[in-house]
Amino acid sequence: MMMRRIMLPILIIVGLLASPRAESQSVADSPDPSSSAASTTPASPVMVPSLIYIRPTRSTRLRNYLFDSFGPYPIVGAGFVAGINQAYDTPPEWKQGAAAYGRRLGSNFGIAAISGTTRYALAEALREDTLYYRCECQGVFPRLKHAVISTFTARSGDDGHRVFAFSALVSPYAGTMTAVYAWYPDRFGAKDAFRMGNYNLLASIGGNIGLEFFYSGPHSLLHRIHLDSAHAAPAPGANP
Repeated sequence: MMMRRIMLPILIIVGLLASPRAESQSVADSPDPSSSAASTTPASPVMVPSLIYIRPTRSTRLRNYLFDSFGPYPIVGAGFVAGINQAYDTPPEWKQGAAAYGRRLGSNFGIAAISGTTRYALAEALREDTLYYRCECQGVFPRLKHAVISTFTARSGDDGHRVFAFSALVSPYAGTMTAVYAWYPDRFGAKDAFRMGNYNLLASIGGNIGLEFFYSGPHSLLHRIHLDSAHAAPAPGANP
């Protein structure tokens, strides 16, 4: 698959064009001693939003897995990549035409489904919460760094502390390894599967960058990636 010319420019453009959205966070001001002495009215309490981690339910995790692996986004992505494969005639053994495009589409969708299934199964076994949580930081580069790091980490335990996500690292290569040894031409081997898995991993990074910078509220199309899960929506006090 000759996708380097396509995938890397896409990620670079996303990173350069993403700009921090207008942000406003309420901060409790410390009371002025003089004004408090002059005023007889008691100060109204300031409500501080809770940032306590709440682990998503099994039902939420399952619904997200089904949507991420078999929903419209992997279908559209598979169609897009199949078009690139068709343009570069990759693999050439599949030739050209509508039937060849359908074969490439099915191959890419299968890779996405297997990758998503592997990620979900490993995350469940290791009790990893692999949903994406947007950064509470400000600025393009801190948020970009958060999106990239989140590709390789997950929430764990009842307190949601960050851990290295074994499921996130393995799953992109599980899909491509399966494809190479199950339905790709015989000349393809582990080296090709690893190369294809790298592109798969880059796509995951790009998806997190999209969630970080282009999320526009709980009713947006992008939010449907997480099926209106409050755990995938911005936490209280996060960037709007």
